Amino acid sequence: MIYDFHTHTFNSDGVLSTIELIRRASIQGYAAIAVTDHVALGSLERTIKEASEDCALARKYWDILAIPGVELTHVPPQAISEMAERAKEMGAWLVVVHGETSVEPVEKGTNLAAVRSPFVDILAHPGLITIEEASLAAQNNIFVEITSRRGHSRTNSHVASVSQKAKARLLVNSDAHDENDLLTSSLIESILHQANINQRQHKQILDRNPLLLIDKVRK
Repeated sequence: MIYDFHTHTFNSDGVLSTIELIRRASIQGYAAIAVTDHVALGSLERTIKEASEDCALARKYWDILAIPGVELTHVPPQAISEMAERAKEMGAWLVVVHGETSVEPVEKGTNLAAVRSPFVDILAHPGLITIEEASLAAQNNIFVEITSRRGHSRTNSHVASVSQKAKARLLVNSDAHDENDLLTSSLIESILHQANINQRQHKQILDRNPLLLIDKVRK
């Protein structure tokens, strides 16, 4: 089964509506998908409301766990935890933070602010994550992303190596912006191979960690 906790719709910079993205993921064999459009303070309430309604509709009629979430993107590090808390209060099941990818000018300190927050669930494409940041992610039950997204994926091997040393939990996410970005079994295996992740770790990353995250966000 495929689990994917980082995707986008036309409510931010994706192509599809929320319900169409979920439907296409369902047909492709997904067990769960999180809709996590880019937000900052002004778009938080509207984005969560729309995602929550369409995810509830999908869960009611289709065999897929559709999770309403957000991705806090280019938010000042000092505001991340407060905004993540507000997102949860507004109904987001899951909060992703847009990490310090090497291909965008994300403010330094974003990774650290994310992994210190009790309201953040995933640190996405964290670039040259440090052992301190990965250790805090492990300590605070925050998952670290290995991504299939072009550009962001350049540091996957580093992210995997540091996170495994720190015993931080890894996930494979698509950061999908259209249906062609959605994960497949062969794509996932390729991502793990390119990130130099040992075959023995695949089951933990692909099966156990997703279930641990689902259990966390559904409480």
